[in-house]
Amino acid sequence: MRALLLIDIQNDFLPGGSLAVPGGEEILPLVNTLQPQYELVVATQDWHPAQHQSFASQHQGSQPFEQIDLHGLPQTLWPDHCVQATPGAEFSADLDQHRIEAIFRKGTTPEIDSYSGFFDNGHRKSTGLADYLRGRGVREVHLCGLAADFCVNFSALDALKEGFDVVFLEDATRAISAEGYAQARQELQRRGAQFAGR
Repeated sequence: MRALLLIDIQNDFLPGGSLAVPGGEEILPLVNTLQPQYELVVATQDWHPAQHQSFASQHQGSQPFEQIDLHGLPQTLWPDHCVQATPGAEFSADLDQHRIEAIFRKGTTPEIDSYSGFFDNGHRKSTGLADYLRGRGVREVHLCGLAADFCVNFSALDALKEGFDVVFLEDATRAISAEGYAQARQELQRRGAQFAGR
């Protein structure tokens, strides 16, 4: 069975949000059109506590997009975003949600960031997504959402590591950085991901 993974289609990653992905809103009509083509639709949701240590605001004198070491892992410092139970963390009102069967929240532990929908960045804790998909008989995952070079990319990499066939739906993603996405795409391709669209 194939599953469609909707990665972080949340207000803070859309225009007007605190970490808006350029052109992020453009994917919404396509994402809504894609959903009925799949037996299973699952979403991930960035869900940070207010004091998350990936936020630049938690490090005195630091600015967003600086690079630091956070408990032994490289960390980009971000503007505060997708804080639990705030409007920025909500899914876009323009996203058709009635076919979403399960939502997997990530980034809930203050000490470690979590780009992937499967694991935190240190692979210390699983979200349970892989087991859920296997339990439903899923062999192939198709990914879309935001942002192509971060959360969609890392979710795709972990899906490959977990043994799923991966298709990256390029028309239904947008990147923070074109250069960053080009590098990510090369690595995904090398590891066996397929690409559709564009």
